[in-house]
Amino acid sequence: MILAILQARMSSSRLPGKVLMPLAGAPMMVRQIERIARSRKIDRIVVATSANPGDDVIEKTARREGIDVHRGPLDDVLARFRGALAAWPADTVVRLTADCPFADPDLIDETLTVFQESGADYASNTPPHRTYPKGLDVEVMTAAALRRAGDLAQTSEEREHVTWGIYNRPSEFRLAYHSQPVDEGEVRWTVDRPDDYAFTAAVYDALYPKDRAFTSDAIRAFVRSRPELLTYGGDRRA
Repeated sequence: MILAILQARMSSSRLPGKVLMPLAGAPMMVRQIERIARSRKIDRIVVATSANPGDDVIEKTARREGIDVHRGPLDDVLARFRGALAAWPADTVVRLTADCPFADPDLIDETLTVFQESGADYASNTPPHRTYPKGLDVEVMTAAALRRAGDLAQTSEEREHVTWGIYNRPSEFRLAYHSQPVDEGEVRWTVDRPDDYAFTAAVYDALYPKDRAFTSDAIRAFVRSRPELLTYGGDRRA
């Protein structure tokens, strides 16, 4: 059983409410769920949000899409993940974040394959030297590793960032990483600022009506065809 847990909250400091901002006529989180659901390996998707009333709308949106929801402490995201795992037991957990609406289902599956074939406790496509764009992040771990991380957590950083206590303890956990030959580590496809959202909306407006399952390569080609987007907001976009 492979469980994908998508963490989401409305109270982003730089762009509040970003996970429900519209992309091609639907909330960002819904567009991301559409993409994650195309993974051939993931068995279930659960949204992990906070118990704060401000996140009621996240639960409502997810349930409208037929997606289960677990709610827990706002600042203890690790506890939310452990709670979701307790509610929907699985052997493997995939961590994703709801401000990354370009999630690549093929890359998710590739990272899962690396995890499975390596026998690691944790695998990701964000090794010490990142080669994939920011916003395509995939983290995979055993259920036992997630539970152990919760038992070991002592700092607020460990509880906020979920996997910090795993990849920073190589003596405790077996780690594996997935990279690509081309270095796109400086490319920015995540949504954290108004310019990120404007860039993402432009890509969705251009690509989604023609192909709802547009690929990462389609994003690259589109951005390269639009010089004004190549360094939009001051960051590399392709």
